[in-house]
Amino acid sequence: MSAKQSIDSQAEPVVLRLILVSGKTHEFEFSPLTSAHDVTQMVFDQWPDEWYEDKVQSAQMLKLIYHGRFLHGSVTLHALQLMPGKTTVMHLVTRENLPEPNSSGWFYSLVHLTGVLRGEHKETRT
Repeated sequence: MSAKQSIDSQAEPVVLRLILVSGKTHEFEFSPLTSAHDVTQMVFDQWPDEWYEDKVQSAQMLKLIYHGRFLHGSVTLHALQLMPGKTTVMHLVTRENLPEPNSSGWFYSLVHLTGVLRGEHKETRT
């Protein structure tokens, strides 16, 4: 049995409480080996009735935020060291037109702002 199968078959599910910008929440259960991309796809496929007004046209429009950072599609819940059986809160944002990481310095701005908010970079004014 591989380590991957061992984690998947023996671990309790990871419970995610997802919060929309509207403030609506819903809890979902996932295998620890589920990727962020698969989480958004499964949430889209099983969109809760109470989120009807917030429904988007495709799973690609959904992004997860955990500890103030957008999650890359391939990162697994296990890699984030989420505790199986415990509830973890994440934000689920719906964005129709996410800019490409290189367009207009968007990626740099997001990284810089995150650093400023965490006190890693000092904002300088000229």
